[in-house]
Amino acid sequence: MKMYIKSVFVDDQAKALAFYRDTLGFVVKHDIPLGEHRWLTLTSPEEQDGVELLLEPNQHPAARAFQKALVADGIPCTSFSVDDIASEHRRLENANVSFTQPPLKAGGVTMAVFNDTCGNLIQLTELD
Repeated sequence: MKMYIKSVFVDDQAKALAFYRDTLGFVVKHDIPLGEHRWLTLTSPEEQDGVELLLEPNQHPAARAFQKALVADGIPCTSFSVDDIASEHRRLENANVSFTQPPLKAGGVTMAVFNDTCGNLIQLTELD
């Protein structure tokens, strides 16, 4: 068994696409219209045949409540790995990404947390 899709609830798919593609650098894998929403997945440019990130509309009330509760408690909804967190942190800060936690070493990892502008906190992790 392997992972195929990782979902992130978003409040606006077009805004999320712009952020995840243009700011973070992910690559669109699928963009299929489905009524008022889309089946919209992206992949890492480093692993285009790897796990897809689904930008899923948060239309269900439970999804919106869950998303808001995580942010209120400062909990990231998912984590992305990077090879060099210091340079990625600088790159994203230069792109006006808002960090709620700058890089912090904890055990065998260094992590940082940023706001994705679509209702989520996202953690970056560098394994030591």
